[in-house]
Amino acid sequence: MLLAIDVGNTNLVLALGDRTGRSGDDTGGRGGPCHTIVARYRIETRAMTDPQGSEAAIRAALGEMAGKVDDSIIASVVPDVTGPVVAAMTAITGSAPLIVGNDDVDLGIAVNIDVPSQAGADRLVNAVGAMAHYDVPAILLDFGTATTLDLVGEDGGYEGGIIAPGVALSIEALERAAAQLPRLELRAFDADLPVLGKNTVAAMESGVFWGYVGMIEGLLQRLREEQAAGNTDGQQLPAIATGGLAGLFAAHLSGITAVDPDLTVRGLFEIYTRNR
Repeated sequence: MLLAIDVGNTNLVLALGDRTGRSGDDTGGRGGPCHTIVARYRIETRAMTDPQGSEAAIRAALGEMAGKVDDSIIASVVPDVTGPVVAAMTAITGSAPLIVGNDDVDLGIAVNIDVPSQAGADRLVNAVGAMAHYDVPAILLDFGTATTLDLVGEDGGYEGGIIAPGVALSIEALERAAAQLPRLELRAFDADLPVLGKNTVAAMESGVFWGYVGMIEGLLQRLREEQAAGNTDGQQLPAIATGGLAGLFAAHLSGITAVDPDLTVRGLFEIYTRNR
């Protein structure tokens, strides 16, 4: 089986894939032979400090499935963690993993920004996943450590994007900088959450929840308008939400076409199929 690993600033997301079906079969998209997700795992990134510890953490997460992994692919936005994870997967599978961003790994898409090497691996992988599984052009909204919006062009190319602080980062900043504010825990908010808070926690929850809803809706609108002005049908651009907090906010956002928590994994599977 294939193990796809998305190394983020907060967590590693791991997904086991079995080679069955064709890419796009489950979403109506297009593509060639690909993998089906059979299991998902999550490990805190801070646990991956050295090769031996990383191998132990991955084996512990996978359990008996570790013995069934025969190859791997990695996308990482944490350079200090990439090396230990690569060494761990080499030890587990007996072969070096594919690493998104290496010169010998073909993504199959154009990266149409000023300095292509600066594009985050996760954002490019999301673009590959969207190209294979959804109609493009499209906007990709990723709720992670940072909140990002990216544009995939009609030919599947990565056209650029927007980076904003993530929800958790904003909460941590409030806690650190304002001595009298309590620690706020992220939770599922009701659509009828009052905008006007009657106590400190309620006021903070309103700022976090409705503040982010407003920010995302505003950015989506501006991006769609900008693309419409560029002679594309920008107002009709679909928006696909992914990332760990997508489910928390997407239901309350107007203009979200789909929520796909596995978009990054799908992209990793596509890249692997293209290169191996």
